[in-house]
Amino acid sequence: MAEKLNAVKGMNDILPPESARWEWLEATVRDLMGRYAYRNVRTPILEHTALFVRGIGEVTDIVEKEMYSFQDRSDKYGDNDHLTLRPENTAGLVRAVIEHNMLYDGGKRLWYTGPMFRREKPQRGRFRQFHQIGAEALGFAGPDVDAELILLASALWKTIGLTDVRLELNSLGQPAERALHRAQLIAHFEKNADKLDEDGKRRLHSNPLRILDTKNPAMKEVVESAPKLIDFLGAESLAHFEGLQAILKANDIAFTINPRLVRGLDYYNLTVFEFVTDRLGSQGTVCAGGRYDDLIAQIGGKPAPAVGWAMGVERVLDLMKEQGTDIPLPTPDVYAVVPGAAAMPVALRTLQQLRDAGVRVQMHAATVDGLGSFKSQFKRADNSGATYALIFGADELARGEVTLKALRDGSGAQTARSLAEVATWAATLQSPAPNT
Repeated sequence: MAEKLNAVKGMNDILPPESARWEWLEATVRDLMGRYAYRNVRTPILEHTALFVRGIGEVTDIVEKEMYSFQDRSDKYGDNDHLTLRPENTAGLVRAVIEHNMLYDGGKRLWYTGPMFRREKPQRGRFRQFHQIGAEALGFAGPDVDAELILLASALWKTIGLTDVRLELNSLGQPAERALHRAQLIAHFEKNADKLDEDGKRRLHSNPLRILDTKNPAMKEVVESAPKLIDFLGAESLAHFEGLQAILKANDIAFTINPRLVRGLDYYNLTVFEFVTDRLGSQGTVCAGGRYDDLIAQIGGKPAPAVGWAMGVERVLDLMKEQGTDIPLPTPDVYAVVPGAAAMPVALRTLQQLRDAGVRVQMHAATVDGLGSFKSQFKRADNSGATYALIFGADELARGEVTLKALRDGSGAQTARSLAEVATWAATLQSPAPNT
């Protein structure tokens, strides 16, 4: 027997019935994005490594330690590129916007969904292949679009029934303001170097802002006493931040200002935000984003403002489970009970007519042991969750009929239905789609 092969560590299969939860969430998101006039974009999973080095930042943890990168083989096609499985999708989306000149006629509202890849220690809420849904608005400079994106995320939580999430805001200001803050931050941490862990010492001169995001409780005091970026913001940055807060307050969106909130990616400026929960342990961020006005130019496009967010699909679904949120799972409207092979031609023709009419149908199919008894078929019909059993018995077929048996209302009522009038009674069998 050949050696058994398993999935790569940290890269998980999504199987029924769990996959139905994913489909339900994706359908809900697709509908909501349409209501906010965001249009779907699909970018490649593989990008040039240089895109992420330039876009995310060479001294970030993602680029330094977490990316799956390789050099494409040199062959008759002439490929010899350095490639990376995307660790996030904002850089790839911006690359696509630049490459296809999408901003030539004005700003664009876009959204995406798909797998991302980072080589991290697998744990709850953090996998090596994980999935994100993101929304990005490019070409818009005002705090109104920042607010729109936060309202979009808030509407999603309401639609899917998430209640245990809270919104945290901060402003990173502009590069010149951050430079002044950075100098003071480095001086503060140099003065307290003995209180920094190894990661903090490594980041001290390369990316000191990230020290503020430490999860090490031993560094809490030195972080809390560090200079606050908001104290270095100029009038324009403060006006942008205050404008965002005014819109959120007008829409009854609760938030707290977290002066220590930073992002792990270098391209953010002005608004940054996170939706967080206390119910998922250390992986409490379910959605995060902010403004990245310099990224388009950084990647090679004509300068244009942009803002967006990304949410972790696994974390959102995990939080829904924690809260006990019920997601309707798809079940057939009808389970076809077929007692013998002779009935199959008529049964399949009838089931196709029902499916054409929009009825969800599951047919009992033969295994290596045959079709099985009536009793075993009815047991499968009941386990399927179907509302009705449709019985193709020999006597019924001789009369040009089938028997419809109710499985869910406790009555077990049976009625005859004409095979010549399937279209007439098909509509009575339909139940609402599970994502409506």
